[in-house]
Amino acid sequence: MHVVSSLEPDSPRVRFGAELRRLREAAELSQAAVASRLGCTQTQVSRLEKATRTPSRSDAERLDRLFGASAGVSFARIYQRIVAQPGSPMWFRNWVEEIEPNLLVLRSWDPLLVPGLLQTEAYARHVFSQGPQVAPEEVDERVEARMRRQHILDRRKPPMLLVLIDEGVLHRRIGGPKVMREQLGHLLETAQRPAVFLQVVDPECVAGLAGAFMIAELPNGQPDVVSSDSPAQAHTTTDHDVVTSIWQRYEAIRLWAYPERVSVLKIEEARREWT
Repeated sequence: MHVVSSLEPDSPRVRFGAELRRLREAAELSQAAVASRLGCTQTQVSRLEKATRTPSRSDAERLDRLFGASAGVSFARIYQRIVAQPGSPMWFRNWVEEIEPNLLVLRSWDPLLVPGLLQTEAYARHVFSQGPQVAPEEVDERVEARMRRQHILDRRKPPMLLVLIDEGVLHRRIGGPKVMREQLGHLLETAQRPAVFLQVVDPECVAGLAGAFMIAELPNGQPDVVSSDSPAQAHTTTDHDVVTSIWQRYEAIRLWAYPERVSVLKIEEARREWT
């Protein structure tokens, strides 16, 4: 993802923002009025127009409904150009927009951080702000996107979430004691949800050192999808051999997981230490 200073004047993201502003002003609509129709804030609409926020597919579809075909602009088509750019994290968009909304079960392992679906805003903000050459606007955008992803847990029938995290995550300082206390408190609250199963893994588990991953179980007999981390980006696939390998690794890690009751005690103990 590019910061605004690196965007070309004719980039799809700049055009998306320019067309939004042009049509909004032609329709004599305020940014707040458009925000109410998109289900976001006025600040987010402003960032769309300035091309400092990447639009979602939902943004594009709602804007097309708002302004209609008579406007001569297809926001959905511009959006497709945005996500098709070489520098765009297409794997991530596919996962967030096509995999997560349709989940039946999500199994995840993370040896380094609290997984994104369970992060607090403050924890996520500190993680993103430490990235190399990241602009404040980009941090805001990434945090907003991460918080939106978590809405799948609030659905009437949320997916089952089976989370394994290394015990070291509970003691890794991210943003300071206050942030860590809030984050571990959030884990304890989330662990009470009927569809969430959270287990802490013994730090001596060597099988998990290869990196974080997720296994998505989808409806209608669709093949499982796995997403595994690398330093540059995640690798997402349904390849049978890869999926089988990740499943085997998941089971090997799970053998080192504390029971849920013990895991909760581990989190409570770690939270008390963050004073």
